[in-house]
Amino acid sequence: MAIYDRIGQGYARYRRADARIARTIDDALGDAASVVNVGAGSGSYEPEGRQVLGIEPSGVMRRQRPSDAAPCIRGRAEALPLETGSYDAAMAILTIHHWTDVAAGLREMRRVARKRVVLLTWVPDGPAFWLTRDYFPEISAMDREIFTTTGDLLSLVQANLAPAHIGAVQIPHDCTDGFQAAYWRRPEAYLDPEARSAISSFSRFDAEAGLAKLRADIETGRWAALNSELLALDQADFGYRLIRCDLAT
Repeated sequence: MAIYDRIGQGYARYRRADARIARTIDDALGDAASVVNVGAGSGSYEPEGRQVLGIEPSGVMRRQRPSDAAPCIRGRAEALPLETGSYDAAMAILTIHHWTDVAAGLREMRRVARKRVVLLTWVPDGPAFWLTRDYFPEISAMDREIFTTTGDLLSLVQANLAPAHIGAVQIPHDCTDGFQAAYWRRPEAYLDPEARSAISSFSRFDAEAGLAKLRADIETGRWAALNSELLALDQADFGYRLIRCDLAT
């Protein structure tokens, strides 16, 4: 069963594309006129003005796509139901950690894309994040098992795709896409169970102890005191990385 058939209810409400991150992804796609979105979910970050097809294994997620979203078909990264070289570019946004075989998924993206592959993911060797460091170390432990460090990720990408360019994606303090680090300057958002339901990490363990500690620290002002340097920032790096591979013609 696709993981989001279990945890994806209401996902589209909180996981809305942030326009600033969307521009970064759109720029990375370059002149690609046609794009396949692998692990397309509810359609976030699918670029406008291009021919787009979503590939998504979860029926729950496919049903949440807006009526004006790009067409989306059932499929999985490791066996894309597309002909070789059928799209200019392939993109995968915050999804590769859910794939059963990342190398196979990358090879499939390479097979169907003629010009370029764009990935947005997270690396565990990026800057520390107060949420997992101080309140939910369980997430850090789990993430080290399912995410790949920068060096290993680049080796994997270059072995199965092409030479890669990697860059940090700064997360705005008012990010509209509620992924794990989106609320880095809005700690009270993590107390909202609906917001947490759109963050897959919280589906994997009992978070009550960490939530109680976070709630207390917010109420007493301890969180603000410990993270005062963040309150002056408009954006910050928490380990999200954009990878672009230009494919050989």
